[in-house]
Amino acid sequence: MANKAEKLLIIGGSDAGVSAALKAKELKPELEVQVLLADEYPNLSICGLPYAISGEVANWRSLAHRGLKELTATGVKFQMNMIAEKIDSQQHEVVVHSLSGELKVYHYNHLVVATGAKPKLSHIKGVDLSRTQQSRKVHVLHTMADYFAIEKNLATNDTQEVAIVGSGYIGIEMAEALKKRQLDVTIFQRSTEILSTVDADLGQIVHRKLSMNSVNFVTGLTVSEINENNRNVEVIGLNERHKSEAYKFDLVLIVVGVQPNAELLIKAGATTGIAGAIKVDQYMHTSLPDIWAAGDLVETKHHLLGETYLPLGTTAHKQGRTAGFNIAGIQRAFKGSIGTQVLKVFDLVVARAGLLASEAIHAGFDPLTVTTVVDDHKAYFPGSQKIRIRITGDKKTGRLLGVQLIGHYGSEVAKRSDIFATAIFNDMTVAEISDLDLSYSPPVGSPWDAVQIAAQNWEQQNTKYLLPLNRKPV
Repeated sequence: MANKAEKLLIIGGSDAGVSAALKAKELKPELEVQVLLADEYPNLSICGLPYAISGEVANWRSLAHRGLKELTATGVKFQMNMIAEKIDSQQHEVVVHSLSGELKVYHYNHLVVATGAKPKLSHIKGVDLSRTQQSRKVHVLHTMADYFAIEKNLATNDTQEVAIVGSGYIGIEMAEALKKRQLDVTIFQRSTEILSTVDADLGQIVHRKLSMNSVNFVTGLTVSEINENNRNVEVIGLNERHKSEAYKFDLVLIVVGVQPNAELLIKAGATTGIAGAIKVDQYMHTSLPDIWAAGDLVETKHHLLGETYLPLGTTAHKQGRTAGFNIAGIQRAFKGSIGTQVLKVFDLVVARAGLLASEAIHAGFDPLTVTTVVDDHKAYFPGSQKIRIRITGDKKTGRLLGVQLIGHYGSEVAKRSDIFATAIFNDMTVAEISDLDLSYSPPVGSPWDAVQIAAQNWEQQNTKYLLPLNRKPV
């Protein structure tokens, strides 16, 4: 009797799941790889949905990293509209049901769980995740079903005033997208400033850019309740004086963050950690035999902080790929994240990598933060723009800990951030940035690139800090 094929089963067909499937199949072609999807949209860029809503991406199908034909050509099989109900780690079985309610059991030799994250809604009264998708006026933006529901709503002439609860990356991207649809947009934020992933004064620059483009704000208000009726949606919250305020809109979008979608593995007995995320080792293996997990449902190793919960699409791709290597028998460790992020806001780009000063202090470093405003290329060549670069380094060791940049779209802000991200990942000092052999031509840079000028400015300030009190600089 011929030996049965070794089976890899993957629950989840987004970034981490598909990355694991493709890498494992590439390295071990004889492996039978099957991916179970809760919908019928494999390998779609959910991060691109705001640009489909804005119309900048004309066809949502273009958001697919790879089409189904390209995916299945690799030999990976996909089962659509299958909801995983239970994992039996001892029997190596997964029980699923189809949309029609039909039960089916899948056997596996190896299992990857890549169920991602789910929206945070529990603290807002009147919002039920199980019915939000069907709601006519209250939405989240996390799946293709959410996108279709929002588009259906926006297609009517009844929608003119839109509230966005939350001012993180998705909230800000959606504000821009909806303004491009000529809608009246108001952002609600519980803190006094938006975009809490960067320092408050940089968040203020983003705030001003949105205001210049007619986005309205209600800050310092904690949204506690949302009431929907046939006419409108009422957003209710407590202000900083603990007094209730209420506002009415035609449509409400809730984007206040996510939490691990880990119930399937928790019920199976997997160990959890920070924020209820699944604990994995450096090879993405869970505490359960032959079960890996990757993406937004797992703890993330941070290069400077240790274990944390930091759901990012780039991280999910890497973790899924790592799982695929190890399942195929090639040992490969996930090296960790440093939280590199970037956001475009109209003609502005803001980026960060590594730690803010407050995070560095909490992590036990002794940080010095220095801000430099520098031209993106030689000022004598037309079109130069200023980039604000804020470097955080350790005073004693000179180690680069973090960076924040904000500048004009087209000024290579993201790629300059990536230079710093590479340096942080490789434990470089701020001073060593000046040793890098970076490209130069007057239309795009300077002999000392903007990142090097900022690094030298930090180094100069840190030298002043290190000088003994009875010595003067030479």
